[in-house]
Amino acid sequence: MTIINKLKKTIFFILMIIYMETIFSIFTFEQFPSTFFLIVLFSIPIGIIIDLITNCFNEKVNKVMSYIITIIVCILFIAHFVYNQIYKSIISIYSFKNGTQVFQFYETIVETIKSNILAIVLLILPIVILVILHKFKKIDFERGNIKEGCIKLMSLVLIQVIAILAVSLDKDEDIYSNKNIYYNSNSLVMTARKFGIFTAMRLDIRNLIFNNDVEKTAQVVNRIMSFSSEGIDENLEYNKLDIDFNDLAESEKNSKVSVIHKYMATQTPSKKNEYTGIFEGKNLVVIVGESFSNIGIREDTTPTLYKLSNEGFDFRNFYTPLFPVSTADGEYMTDTSLLPKEGVWSISAIRNNYIPYSYANVLKRFGYSANAYHDYTSTYYDRDKYIPAMGYDSFLAVNTGLEKRMDTKEWTPSDLEMIQVTTDDYINNEKFLAYYMTVSGHLGYTRDGNVIADKNWDLVEDLPYSERAKGYLATQIELDRAVEHLINTLKEAGKLEDTVIVISGDHYPYGLELEEINEISTYERDDTFEIYNMPLIIWNAEIEEPIVVDKIGSSIDILPTVLNLFGIEYDSRLLMGRDIMSDSDSLVILSDRSFITDKGKYNSITDEFEITAGEEVDDEYIDRIKTVIEGKMQISKMILEQDYYNSIREYIEY
Repeated sequence: MTIINKLKKTIFFILMIIYMETIFSIFTFEQFPSTFFLIVLFSIPIGIIIDLITNCFNEKVNKVMSYIITIIVCILFIAHFVYNQIYKSIISIYSFKNGTQVFQFYETIVETIKSNILAIVLLILPIVILVILHKFKKIDFERGNIKEGCIKLMSLVLIQVIAILAVSLDKDEDIYSNKNIYYNSNSLVMTARKFGIFTAMRLDIRNLIFNNDVEKTAQVVNRIMSFSSEGIDENLEYNKLDIDFNDLAESEKNSKVSVIHKYMATQTPSKKNEYTGIFEGKNLVVIVGESFSNIGIREDTTPTLYKLSNEGFDFRNFYTPLFPVSTADGEYMTDTSLLPKEGVWSISAIRNNYIPYSYANVLKRFGYSANAYHDYTSTYYDRDKYIPAMGYDSFLAVNTGLEKRMDTKEWTPSDLEMIQVTTDDYINNEKFLAYYMTVSGHLGYTRDGNVIADKNWDLVEDLPYSERAKGYLATQIELDRAVEHLINTLKEAGKLEDTVIVISGDHYPYGLELEEINEISTYERDDTFEIYNMPLIIWNAEIEEPIVVDKIGSSIDILPTVLNLFGIEYDSRLLMGRDIMSDSDSLVILSDRSFITDKGKYNSITDEFEITAGEEVDDEYIDRIKTVIEGKMQISKMILEQDYYNSIREYIEY
């Protein structure tokens, strides 16, 4: 048997990995990989490893192993592709471990596969090719000898070293350079785009096991310090407390906590403004709407939401990014003003931490009752642990008592019923906070897959849209009726003027295709930035004229905005968002490190910056924003891991 014949299987597996990475990149990132050379280098060792595994046994076992591994590789890439089509991200190792919840929405997975059948077929092709090669005896499954194995192993090591050197010797100092992303980034989207899925997964495992947060964050802090800062004007008032972070950093023995202190010292707090304290002492109802989008706010179908969005604070440029690990990340950002840690369920990981600036933990200090509600399973994303950590005195959901008050057996449960059966819990309290995480707006958006869509179908049936677009609008009617009932109940109790209602979404309605979203959108949205343009409603009956806010904001800005409106004394440097009503710089951070500012939009995939008309930017500006983003991502992660707020509890606790 010739050397070429003996190498055919090796060549097949190497080419299979390169092919799969290339097809994945083309269909996921819609471009041929710009770092194709690096992807090839990192793919070759993977192919050799597979070949070595399928050389260890007799011919029959090696053949079976070859088929099994090829099928697994194809399924792996298809899983990542489908997940990305739905969630715009890459599956982390943590999500694989906890991924059974995703399959509860198998209908969406099936629909995604159907609508991307070409990509799926191309990702299955290696299995077909292996069958053909086997049938025509063009591939050898015989056991390899030790000499061959050693040569392949040495080749594997050599090429892996070359690949790492190609990254390590990169002289580009940009924070999104190949070198920095390989060694310092936790972004699965960026590592997958530059180095391929297998390398992204390997780096994800590395980041879970090894931690070099101190070094990475220290580098970011040094870069931030090199940028000019406006400093503090002693004649102005800021949302800050009397905390000397530099002094804390010097005396702190824990190096990780110390570097967080140093970061905080670089931050400029937000200024108080004309809206500071206008809602002081009022009650608060917070609603995080499942898939709640401004495409669902219409005068004809959702008149109450339309009224609230046009009579209160009218936020014209608000965004709700979808982050990679779980759809609950949107809720997490809204509640904590922290960016989620990549690779884990942040909403679960924070459950044992001290969280001083959650709505409940803040308002309970002033005598408010604090009740939380969710019309789905209490344990989903470990909310049964998360909600108590946020300070709520009670959490009523399915399996904690809500199912005794309303029908929760059908999909989806009714937001209207949830409001109807819970307002009596708090409406007569002197001061109250009520928090609702809704579910009626969840996919799928068909009559046979969603009882709420079917229930409200007659109100959307004649609209000139596709079935799923109409189904989505039908689910938003349920939320509208829930808010209407809430307002009527508050009015009857004489509490309407004394209550502020805050409504935002957890993520865009990813159960709709972009074409379906644009059917009911008032403008043409793209799938990079404008798909995340979402509503933020802050309403109180005493607001006489709508307050139009053109400033850009996002989920992490909601909490500090509400804290300022309620006149709460807090230190804005400790939060990753900023009060939208202040003059702090605008910044929307997307999961792939793309961003939006008042000067334009940066696409990290294409490395292009679309400048807003009339603005001017240079490379230094873009580099500064990239550094700011990396700092916020890294510090959010470390705050979560180190229970950082607990280390400064004496300075921030009332």
